[in-house]
Amino acid sequence: MHADLLFTGGPVLTPEGRTATAVAVTGDRVTAVGHDELRELAGPRTEVVDLAGRLLLPGFQDAHVHPVPAGLELTQCDLTGTTTAEDSVAAVRAYAEAHPGREWILGGGWSMEAFEGGTPTKELLDAVVPDRPVYLPNRDHHGAWVNSRALELAGIDRHTPDPADGRIERDASGAPSGTLQEGAMQLVGRLAPPATAADRLAALLHAQRHLHALGITAWQDALVGDFLGMDNPALAYLTAARDGSLTARVVGALWWDRERGAEQIPELVEKRAALSHGRFRAGTVKLMLDGVAENHTAALLDPYLDTCGCATANRGKSFIDPARLPAYVTELDALGFQCHFHALGDRAVRDALDAVEAARTANGPGDTRHHLAHLQVVHPDDVPRFARLGATANIQPLWAAHEPQMDELTIPFLGAERAGWQYPFGALLRSGARLAAGSDWPVSSPDPLQGIHVAVNRVEPGGDRPMFLPDERLTLAEALTAYTAGSAYVNHLDDTGRVAVGALADLVVLDRDPFAGPAEAIAETKVALTYVGGERVHAADE
Repeated sequence: MHADLLFTGGPVLTPEGRTATAVAVTGDRVTAVGHDELRELAGPRTEVVDLAGRLLLPGFQDAHVHPVPAGLELTQCDLTGTTTAEDSVAAVRAYAEAHPGREWILGGGWSMEAFEGGTPTKELLDAVVPDRPVYLPNRDHHGAWVNSRALELAGIDRHTPDPADGRIERDASGAPSGTLQEGAMQLVGRLAPPATAADRLAALLHAQRHLHALGITAWQDALVGDFLGMDNPALAYLTAARDGSLTARVVGALWWDRERGAEQIPELVEKRAALSHGRFRAGTVKLMLDGVAENHTAALLDPYLDTCGCATANRGKSFIDPARLPAYVTELDALGFQCHFHALGDRAVRDALDAVEAARTANGPGDTRHHLAHLQVVHPDDVPRFARLGATANIQPLWAAHEPQMDELTIPFLGAERAGWQYPFGALLRSGARLAAGSDWPVSSPDPLQGIHVAVNRVEPGGDRPMFLPDERLTLAEALTAYTAGSAYVNHLDDTGRVAVGALADLVVLDRDPFAGPAEAIAETKVALTYVGGERVHAADE
């Protein structure tokens, strides 16, 4: 039989390495992997792609991403390109002037390092938008910048108590200063007008095009539900899956409402059935255990330090009661749910592993494939537990580098010893842990090749700062595996993530072979072609 699609003339990354130079695809599957002998499979209707020395590899998969909020932010007041307070304010001014009819100024993506202490003030916004409420989450979506009008509408003043899961930043007089952390974001966010169903669908499809252009053929949406005013993408996915416009393969992580307990589990079972259709499956539950280190809400075993290097009374926040977490995870595991943990601090990591261990003890081994995302600080005693428990380490490699947020807002408050426990990719892999990889977009760039560059070099692309914890570097092959087979594993997409006979033809052609160049040039690599099930979904020259 003739192939429908034939790649020839370039290195092919197979599970054994770059061991082939040709691949044939028939229908939606890889039907042959080899060398020049595959040319005999070319018929009059075969599309032949000359790799011309470029690398063919499995499609990338993002194991932790938020495409709908990202797509919406791209069409709102997008601050992701700003690096200073002045640039951020100027961007807000320009957007507000260009959209005089908008009732609210929404968007986000500002960088904490652009503002002293990582907390911008309401006065900066009041100077450019005094008459309309402004609500702008930062790039990690764990804090929001608001103006006086937004605070007024929400009734937030010096007498408003902090919510249990958040903090209102205040000035010296005790008045709200303009930054809301974690759960306090919802005090304003719940008042902002939600996007329409059409807006959310358009955002999903816009994001999908962008992700396909980066070689991403599948992903796990890390938040399907209602949280801190973010738009629930569930209906957008279901619509796209039913009408065929969802070309990617997507797993949805259903949001665990941290204000409730086990009584919500029957509802999650119903949502899993109702939302799973075609290329979208909702068989995962997202449990957000803590916050982030930069605003001191990541859960730590020992307290944060202050600016003088002395221990404080703050060990961060546990958003889900650690005493009850094992029972929740055990019940979810018994029902066949995968648990996707947000675990950033070492205490959150330990709590997640303890919960997985409880589930394994109660239910025995299973195929739920629980995974822990972010893993900024991991106590060395917990590193070997990942392999022992079969818990996958879901890494966001772009964060593992010296940059202002790391050097100014994190390391000084962790101290030297804990700072050395950050993003231990190499240690986890050496211990036998399985690695998956993702971006957390719109928190950071969704480009896998940028993340791979940092995983290999522990330096930002184009950066001139020292290498960050070089012993934790991965090889190029190891980093690529995390973004392909590793993420395919946590997504339960077992017939993807590899170039092999019988696998789905989710494939990417790069514009070069990054193995042939220096590691310092990995980030210069671009995606030329992307295929899902043998169908081309992106071509760089079109």
